[in-house]
Parts: sequence; C-alpha cells; structure tokens
Amino acid sequence: MKNIKLTIEYDGSHYAGWQRQPNAVTVQQKIEEALKKLTGEKIRVTGSGRTDSGVHARGQAANFLTNSSIPPEKFSYALNSLLPRDIRIVCSREVDGSFHARFSATGKRYKYSLIVCPHGTAIGYQYLHHVRVPLDIAAMKEAVGYFSGTHDFAAFMAAGSPVRSTIRTIYDARLEWDDPFLYFIVKGDGFLYNMVRIMVGTLIEVGIGKIGPLAIPDILRSRDRRKAGPTAPPQGLSLEEVYYEGPPGSCPKKVGIP
Repeated sequence: MKNIKLTIEYDGSHYAGWQRQPNAVTVQQKIEEALKKLTGEKIRVTGSGRTDSGVHARGQAANFLTNSSIPPEKFSYALNSLLPRDIRIVCSREVDGSFHARFSATGKRYKYSLIVCPHGTAIGYQYLHHVRVPLDIAAMKEAVGYFSGTHDFAAFMAAGSPVRSTIRTIYDARLEWDDPFLYFIVKGDGFLYNMVRIMVGTLIEVGIGKIGPLAIPDILRSRDRRKAGPTAPPQGLSLEEVYYEGPPGSCPKKVGIP
C-alpha cells in the first residue's frame, strides 16, 4: 500500500472549511470524492489541520493510503482533471509509511492580508480584509514583536476550544506594509483555533489606538480571551506552508493567491 502526500492550494470562499461535514461542502470532501472516481477505493484523506470556512490555502498538506497503480507523481494531474477549478493539487509524491500529515508536522506558516483605505478594491477583495480607517503601522510593528517566542496563547484562542495545552512557540511574526496593503506573516510550531485571526484583530486594535503595543505582553500573561481584540474575518487568511522534517521533495513553486 502506498502513502501519498499531497500539497494543496484552494480558494476557500465557497467551502465550509477543510474538514468533511455532514451538511456542508468542504475541500476534504471534494478531494475524497475525486479519489473515489479515480481509484474506485473509499479513501480517507488526512489533512495537516483544519482551515475554517472562507479561509484559503496555498500549501495545505494531506496524505492518504492507496493500492492504486497510478504513479504517485501523476495523482496531481489526475485529481486536477476531476476537481473544481478552485482546488488544485500542486504536488503529489510517495512518502514513508509512517508519515502523517497532521502528526508529522513540525510547524506552519500563515499569511493574513489586509487593504487599508476608505473604499477597498473590486479586484481580489475575496482575499483581503478591508480596513476603512488609517492604521498606525509603526505601533503595530512594535506590537507584533511581542508574539515571537514561547508563550501561553490562551487569550488568543476561541473560547471553548478543547486542547491539552495552550502553549505555542512563534518563530517569526512580522508585518509588511505595501501601501495600501498590509500583510501579517507568522510561523510557529502550531496554532490554536482562530489564533492567527485573533492576533490580527488585536493588532488592528493597536493600529487604531484602542490599545498600546505594550499591552500585548499583558494580554498574553492574562490568558483572558476578553482582553484580546476581535477575531478578524476569515477571507484574509491563507495557510501558506506546512513544515516537516527531512527534505521538502520536488514540488513545483506554488502560484495563485497574491
């Protein structure tokens, strides 16, 4: 039996997230349906983690087991002929039998995109959070630095999330300003439910002057979700890459969401 790893890009605008649900259309469902048509097997695809409704991905990772004789590198071409246009398999390859898309992951990188101007944009709006008021970018850049390191991120997790630990390590957190576009890029060993979107919502609060940059360490120490900012909307968020130990393999450069 072969273990096949997929690298997946998708526009999440019309899906209820990654994970299969009984009464909604999801990305996982579409890929599993395509695999059934392709192989005749009932295959369960394991993703590196969930993405919420409306969230996009350029580098979601998944794996599945199959007895199919299709060459591993050809699965991407075969699946793309069956999948909707807003889901693309960027790369497919065979991996060791012990590989698990979720449990083998060592980290992830996310990107959150905003447009800061009064009227927004007609082109690409589905990938951007529109902020109508000016933001203090310097204050936000000061604040974002406090996310780096190992912290208890309980204050930056959606209430009621069942996790064993809320401690996470952020390797890199930064803002890139390309007027009128603002990008929040964050890489860490793992992320709590809605963590990135709450980080963004809190940084916006800094940008409008509602809280100061030095409030970030206090919010972290408090472990109180009420002290952090609101959850930013999903459409600005993209899962850019999932990291694993060992060589990355021969996947082509990803294109798509700017």
